[in-house]
Amino acid sequence: MWEQPEPGDIVWCRVPNRPRDVPGPKPRPALVVCVTEYKDGITVQVAYGTSQKTDRPVAGEFVIRKIENKAAYAMAGLSYDTKFNLLNIVELPWNESFFAIPPEPHHGQTPKLGSLHIGMRKAFEAAARVVKKLKLAGRNQEDMKTLQYS
Repeated sequence: MWEQPEPGDIVWCRVPNRPRDVPGPKPRPALVVCVTEYKDGITVQVAYGTSQKTDRPVAGEFVIRKIENKAAYAMAGLSYDTKFNLLNIVELPWNESFFAIPPEPHHGQTPKLGSLHIGMRKAFEAAARVVKKLKLAGRNQEDMKTLQYS
C-alpha cells in the first residue's frame, strides 16, 4: 500500500456520487483536506476536483489555472485547469478502490498528483470561509451553488 497522503496533496481519486460507499466511474483530481488514522486503516477527506466550468466558480470553490499561476499549476500536477469544490468533501478509505495511480505518475507509484502551492492559500481560504459561513447560516448545498464568492 502507498504512503499516506497529507492535507494539501492532490490525489487521483474515484470520487463517489451516490451512494458514497461506491467508487466513482473514473478517477479525477481531488484535494486532500484531512487525514485520519483509525485502528482499521486510514481515511481521507477530499474535495472533488473538475475541469468543467472553471470559468464560473461558485461559492465554496476555487480554481487552479495554468495561465494565472504557472507555479501552482505545475506543483499541483494537473493536466487541465481545475476547480475544487469545498462543498463536496467526502471521507473515503485510503485504498485501491477509491484511489489510483495517475496515468503519468510524477511521484512514483502512488495516487499523488502534486500539492497545493502556497500561492493558492488565499483562494483556498476564501472558499473555506464561504463554506463555513453558509453552513453556520444553515444553507443547503443547492442554495450555496447559486452564490458567487469573491
